[in-house]
Amino acid sequence: MPIDTTPTRNLAMELVRVTEAAAIAAGRFMGRGDKIAADQAAVDAMRAVLNTIEMKAVIVIGEGEKDEAPMLYNGEEVGTGDPPEMDIAVDPIDGTRPVAKGLPNAIATVALAPRGTMFNPGPFVYMHKIAVGPEAKGMIDVNAPVEVNLRRIARVKGKDVTDLTVVILDRPRHEQLIAEVRRLGARIRLIPDGDVAGALMTAWPGSGIDVLMGIGGTPEGVLAACALRAMGGEIQGKLYARNEDELRRGEEMGYDFHKVLTMDDLVASDDVFFAATGITDGELLRGVKYRGDTVRTHSLVVRGLTGTVREIFATHRIEKVKKLGEPRI
Repeated sequence: MPIDTTPTRNLAMELVRVTEAAAIAAGRFMGRGDKIAADQAAVDAMRAVLNTIEMKAVIVIGEGEKDEAPMLYNGEEVGTGDPPEMDIAVDPIDGTRPVAKGLPNAIATVALAPRGTMFNPGPFVYMHKIAVGPEAKGMIDVNAPVEVNLRRIARVKGKDVTDLTVVILDRPRHEQLIAEVRRLGARIRLIPDGDVAGALMTAWPGSGIDVLMGIGGTPEGVLAACALRAMGGEIQGKLYARNEDELRRGEEMGYDFHKVLTMDDLVASDDVFFAATGITDGELLRGVKYRGDTVRTHSLVVRGLTGTVREIFATHRIEKVKKLGEPRI
């Protein structure tokens, strides 16, 4: 008999335990200057809880290939091994440097989609991106000039271009993009890392962010697409080759660096689940707070099929959670 791969329950409500565990574990390392230790703690906690969820999931987007990252690696199976069969994308810390330096907007994230529906970027980890919230959905084009996109977004939002705020990763490769946005008069929010949070802020009321632009991580683009499907926003991308060798290798493997990756390309199902928990304070989520014998977390939980977006504030009692990462979170 074929295995029924249709989820019958809201897995997002179980995923939030995964991101809470990762955030609580990583938050202990905030400002300590050791992003590797923070990432390891988040990974260990995330795996422990993932393996308690009733599902048969394969990590499509993880911490790298097995030989390079023996923790939550691409192709690793997680869950109890029972149906439903799912693809999973994980980013135990979206923003390891912000955690290490005590900077804003670091989050723990995970997304699920039915098996075979999540885009697999293989070894090609960068892409051109543009993301917006519901008001500007259908108005963006990753191939269009910056001015065209900003004027379209401003028009549908009833603003002047000078009133828009663009979030961009603070990287040397974005010097020309930053200069063009400034020439047009729009405001810029530069972020050191964390472009999943940056993309989600475009669809989050009160964040003050209108659009994300620039070259960022492909895995982060898939994670953001899973959330934005339910939040009513949109993201487009194109794979970005860092050099000629990478371009040649990608073409040999059948990847098209000119193809516009739409929401449907990045995750080809509405039946997606996404959860994120804040590690450090940011516009999207509040960071982990340790208060004596309790820990306070702030999470975003999304179910694509119903379009439901939940905010969850949780208080965890330390004496009842004796080992971070155990399935008691």
